[in-house]
Amino acid sequence: MAVDVRRGSPTFGRWVSIDLSAESYQQIYVPAGFAHGFSVLSDGAEVEYKCTTHYDASDEVGIAWNDPELGIDWGVESPLLSERDAAHGTLAELVEQRTKDLPLYKEVFRR
Repeated sequence: MAVDVRRGSPTFGRWVSIDLSAESYQQIYVPAGFAHGFSVLSDGAEVEYKCTTHYDASDEVGIAWNDPELGIDWGVESPLLSERDAAHGTLAELVEQRTKDLPLYKEVFRR
């Protein structure tokens, strides 16, 4: 799942998701400016990330998995969450409290 969190984006708050499996050999590219998360619907999973630049924990922000305004279908009713993930607020709260920490949308014009 990926959700657009770029300030000023025309698709701010919209999300997409894809089912990935070992059998499909598919990946998902999540561009800069999008929050991302996953739910494991099998007995186990391996998740690997490739970052645009060096990882910096101070850049992290999070959104509650069950934010009612986003309405994301995770395929689970009661997920097991880390303490950190369980503490995240809604996207609206994130905007209100940490707007400056969200990336700025930069429209790209094509010729």
